Amino acid sequence: MRVISGIYKRRRFDVPRTFKARPTTDFAKENLFNVLANYLDFEDGVSALDLFAGTGSISIELVSRGCDRVISVEKDRDHHAFICKIMQEVKTDKCIPIRGDVFKFIKGGREQFDFIFADPPYELQGLETIPNLIFENNLLKEEGLLVLEHGKKDNFEDHPNFVERRVYGSVNFSFFEKLRVYKSGAISRTTLSAAFRHQGRFTQFLRKTCTHSR
Repeated sequence: MRVISGIYKRRRFDVPRTFKARPTTDFAKENLFNVLANYLDFEDGVSALDLFAGTGSISIELVSRGCDRVISVEKDRDHHAFICKIMQEVKTDKCIPIRGDVFKFIKGGREQFDFIFADPPYELQGLETIPNLIFENNLLKEEGLLVLEHGKKDNFEDHPNFVERRVYGSVNFSFFEKLRVYKSGAISRTTLSAAFRHQGRFTQFLRKTCTHSR
């Protein structure tokens, strides 16, 4: 497992062969973070949540790139221990690994984040409910970003907070933003930018946004 960029750039961590986790490929991860640079400045006090953290590949990348606080949620005992180990190796206190069920964590969440990444098993029962659960439980800050990694058969384009989909080989990332609409009915610049990235869906975007503001 390799860190792509940041203060731990090129650091490698040996993942035990007995692990069943499917870490995001280096190719997909590098392209994902290139896209994220258009949404977030990780060195600007960003708080992040890594769900189904697996080997901690995304968590260590977030810390390396300057995230102020990262919470990693992983149910598997050995995977959780591995995340703790690599964070101890780099001597950081920016990441807090939590061993627990992701769905319970979401439903009991008391904290909001600028960025949430979720990488569930592609065949996980209930995968399609994850975006709704995150928005219903208010885990994102205003204009916060959710990225869900999933297989090619899943499609979230009709979700009211959907922004875009990126595909790298067999890896699919769907992006969602928490819309910010002021009481006056004005829409934030970030929200408008998200709409214009999908000009063909602009009318649909405005319709959804106006509905949310009522």
